[in-house]
Amino acid sequence: MLRRHLLTGAGAALGASTLGAPAFGQGTPAAARVLKFIPQADLAVTDPIVTTAYVTRNHAYLIWDTLYGFDADYKAQPQMAQGHSVEDDGKRVTITLREGLKWHDGTAVTAKDCVASIRRWAARDALGQVLMAQTDELAAPDDKTILFRLKKPFPLLFEALGKPSTPVAFMMPERLASQSPTTPITGDLIGSGPFKFVAGERVPGARVVYERFADYVPRPEGTASWTAGPKLAKFDRVEWHVTPDAATAAAALQNGEMDWWEQPTGDLQPLLRRNRNVVLEIPDPTGLMAIARFNHLHAPFDKPAVRRALLGAINQADFMTAVIGTDRSLWREGIGFFPPGTPLASDAGLGAITSPRDMDKVKAELAAAGYNGEKVTLIAASDFPSLNALAQVTNDMLRRAGMNVDYVSTDWGTVVQRRASREPGERGGWSMFCTFWSGLDMFNPGVHQSLRGHGQQAWFGWPTIPKIEELRVAWFEAPDLAAQQAIGRQIQEVAFQEVPYLPLGQYFQATAYRRDLTGVLKGLPLFWNVQRG
Repeated sequence: MLRRHLLTGAGAALGASTLGAPAFGQGTPAAARVLKFIPQADLAVTDPIVTTAYVTRNHAYLIWDTLYGFDADYKAQPQMAQGHSVEDDGKRVTITLREGLKWHDGTAVTAKDCVASIRRWAARDALGQVLMAQTDELAAPDDKTILFRLKKPFPLLFEALGKPSTPVAFMMPERLASQSPTTPITGDLIGSGPFKFVAGERVPGARVVYERFADYVPRPEGTASWTAGPKLAKFDRVEWHVTPDAATAAAALQNGEMDWWEQPTGDLQPLLRRNRNVVLEIPDPTGLMAIARFNHLHAPFDKPAVRRALLGAINQADFMTAVIGTDRSLWREGIGFFPPGTPLASDAGLGAITSPRDMDKVKAELAAAGYNGEKVTLIAASDFPSLNALAQVTNDMLRRAGMNVDYVSTDWGTVVQRRASREPGERGGWSMFCTFWSGLDMFNPGVHQSLRGHGQQAWFGWPTIPKIEELRVAWFEAPDLAAQQAIGRQIQEVAFQEVPYLPLGQYFQATAYRRDLTGVLKGLPLFWNVQRG
């Protein structure tokens, strides 16, 4: 249960890929203009506002642009915005759009489009909800001007509009942005980003295609850094090739059929490192925080004591070894609800997961908490190696704790769709699923979606934890970092009592690409700036 099982014959598969032949020979000029990428999973949902799935966020950055971007120092920089002014003691903020911005259909980007986009995004985003609650007016006085009139200053406004944590504030045409924030936009994926979505070439479960948008106007100044700076599309075409089998993906990268593999599995990374034509690097220094999420609406995890009892069953080292291997430089254990090394990380309540493990004690606590053998429907992504590993260890942990587990192994796209169901497991819903967040998405209560406790409005799982919500408001009001850190400790203490999810550890995921690619940016898979040669 601690190591992901390599498929029989994987070694042989590394010498001969089972992927189809490339559309162009590697030596032709046409091939030099096509980037072939293996994403972490299939693109099941194309609308980045209705889901927090990273594969959808990564896809969206090709198509849509943002008013602000984040640089490598985690600072917001104008992107679609030319700039802004702040007046009336911080309560009046005016953002001006750059000249020449166009949608993919040739029409001009207007401030009305952006206002509608901000409203749709804010309805789904934790930080956006706070922003709108403090906004008296959001308007477009003219085609180039976005106006915020605030109840009081909101220092995180530009960070909210530029953060890469999901959901991202992507700007869309008003006709799309005016649609319900809970209903996915399909078909008409029109943006103003550096690439266009080629709907006619999409093959669900196999391929997604994008073409360079010739009329994209990049920022004229600065250098590309994370999602900030000039977005220069240097490939005419970007193809995503969904490849669930890790051995096949590794072979395709090594023999040049593919240019870039987003998430090589830990057990194959040593092999890739020995290949002189492949580069491995860790793009996100904040790491990935693994979690097991509960459905708080139904038994058995509607009881805090049941959720709390399982803290004693967690061995984070088991989870991290299963995901990324035995190299301890690639993972950390003893992890709470904020990423290690960030301002709000603390040791508050950590004894719940660092004390000696005692499964008999866990079983006794589950019984005392009222667990009566109810079925636990654990949904697992079989085609997403890191999530599959997390789910397998979770399944083993729950069974050893004496729980009645219904292990449902399916593809990641189905997990993404099923986790939105509020029904119990026996009616097509779920009890638990495993996922991960970038550490950047868990830095503080403003962006930490899975730490919210506002019931039906919360992220999938829908916990109701009033004390966390109360402390979150206090964090926004805190006068300085010391006060924020004190509140962060309190939030973690409450989280270890109420347990919105199980923290499973932190790991660092490498990405792998052919050495002839240059300009690959840090942070997340971004497809501008990169070129061949």
